[in-house]
Amino acid sequence: MQIEFVSATSAASGPLARIVNLDALPADLDPVLAAGAKASRFSGKTGQCHDGFVAAGGAVQRVALIGAGDPAAKDRLANLERAGAAVTAKYLASGETALTIDFAGSGLDAAGAAAVLLGARLRAWRYDTYRTRLPEDQKRSLTTIRAANAPEGAEAAWAVEAALADGIEFTRELVTEPANIVYPESFVARAQERLAGTGVAIRVLDEAEMKALGMGALLGVAQGSVRPPRLLVMEWKGGPAGGKPTAFVGKGVTFDTGGISLKPAGGMEDMKWDMGGAGAVAGTMLALARRKAKANVIGVCGLVENMPDGNAQRPGDVVTSMSGQTIEVINTDAEGRLVLCDAITWTQKEFAPAAVIDLATLTGAMIISLGHEHAGIFSNDDDLAGKLVAAGTASGDKLWRFPLGPAYDKLIDSPIADMKNVGPREGGSITAAQFIQRYVDKGTPWAHLDIAGMVWASKPGATWDKGATGYGVRLLDRFVRDHLEG
Repeated sequence: MQIEFVSATSAASGPLARIVNLDALPADLDPVLAAGAKASRFSGKTGQCHDGFVAAGGAVQRVALIGAGDPAAKDRLANLERAGAAVTAKYLASGETALTIDFAGSGLDAAGAAAVLLGARLRAWRYDTYRTRLPEDQKRSLTTIRAANAPEGAEAAWAVEAALADGIEFTRELVTEPANIVYPESFVARAQERLAGTGVAIRVLDEAEMKALGMGALLGVAQGSVRPPRLLVMEWKGGPAGGKPTAFVGKGVTFDTGGISLKPAGGMEDMKWDMGGAGAVAGTMLALARRKAKANVIGVCGLVENMPDGNAQRPGDVVTSMSGQTIEVINTDAEGRLVLCDAITWTQKEFAPAAVIDLATLTGAMIISLGHEHAGIFSNDDDLAGKLVAAGTASGDKLWRFPLGPAYDKLIDSPIADMKNVGPREGGSITAAQFIQRYVDKGTPWAHLDIAGMVWASKPGATWDKGATGYGVRLLDRFVRDHLEG
């Protein structure tokens, strides 16, 4: 979606959209359009949309009224995003190729206008690459949104949000692609291509390098696949020279069959998005680089495919992680924590980060607990946890904190190794987090985000279509803006 700033509206620019607050139809509205809006019970509620036609300068102009809700609402910017998304959703496959959002008389400041445009762009994202026989009336037609009479500073504010949109869209792309297209090597290649020229330094560890480092946990997951694993490292140095970086570590299981502990066939196709944590990390790094974030950040993605061939890891196997700790693999479908433990160990040894935040579609138990409304957060540091929860509230990528403690930790003790990779059925998300915590260096602030219920949506949301949501990018970007940038 192209966003353009123009100085005036034009009937030749397609439909004209106006932002309308709750119960506040513009006084200068065409009487016929105003009557139609009232007859259809349009009141300016957030996300409402009413369109009609008016005569303007001897031509017929299509006009859309977009509800932005109460201007005094605490979540005003989120409501403005929903307003922008609503107009995109209405016209995306309408046959219209462009529309103009007229900000004259809207009362919005630069941040408000940028929020409208961000919602409009995010809701326009749709991945139709493999849909070759779409009916004409279902094809995406809208390609351009023009911002007319934008408030002062809106273009600069939009430049920042456009970078965020770039990152979210990249994450959605990675998560949406099927596993025969995006696998460890091609994930790396796509990240290298997208991050080229941004200033992000990229390093890639191959299977031999990881074996030499002793990453037996990560490599154990990968050994059943013909697709070799990779560790993708992305480094952005936008902060003070020599300053300790904050590390984002993502689980990147590009397809998860469950391995020998095979998943049920029904719905297994969804496991292409089991790399949603890695996708969020890659998208975040793109967003930070595009907006030149003044922070030092490391993004690390542990990339594997979990397959059940004759060389696959077996239940009961014992592997040695890079940290030297041994793991009894009780269930090969509890593989994400095996990937993360080695990725986190390597990240700490290589960078001694100020904090480690990992993201993973880790447990089905998290979906049972929170559904698709929040991701779970576990942390050894109250300050870090509080900052992330606040960033989630501000960005819309919401988090809910769960407990950690010795009573849960002992549930993953093994009789023959240092630990098991799963505990009992109860508290499954917590014992998974306890497992990861055993690999966090003493004194290092750490948070684990279990995002299993958030990376994929079975129905459209406010600013996304059915499918990949891009969850995590907004959360991490907001955390960086609020707490890592001076």
